[in-house]
Amino acid sequence: MRKKDYRGRCTKAASPKSETVCRLYDDLMIAYLRNLEAEKDIVSIQTNVQLEGMDFTSDFLCQREGGDYMVRECVYRKYLTKPLTARLLDTSRTYWLKHGIYDWGVIVDAEK
Repeated sequence: MRKKDYRGRCTKAASPKSETVCRLYDDLMIAYLRNLEAEKDIVSIQTNVQLEGMDFTSDFLCQREGGDYMVRECVYRKYLTKPLTARLLDTSRTYWLKHGIYDWGVIVDAEK
C-alpha cells in the first residue's frame, strides 16, 4: 500500500494483461508483475488501485479466469514488523473483504 499521490521512484511498464501503463514503485513490484504475467489463469492486472474514501492504493488487483479477483500487497521483509505497515495492511485486507474479495495476500522479498 502506498499514498495515492506517492512521489518516489516510478518505473512505467506495459503489460499485455493491463489496459493501462503499470506504475511500479520498487523492484519487488516489478518482479511480481512479471510473475503475474507468466500465470496463465490471470486475465487482467490493475496496479495502484485506489481504496474509495482513503488516500491509499493497493499494489495489485488481478482478475482470474472465471471472474474471481485477488489482491496482493508488496512489502519488503524489513518493514513487516513496523506498526504503520501492519496497520496499512490490515486496512487493505478489511477494505477488500468488505468488497467481496477474499483472496488477499502479501508478497514479501526473499530472505537473505
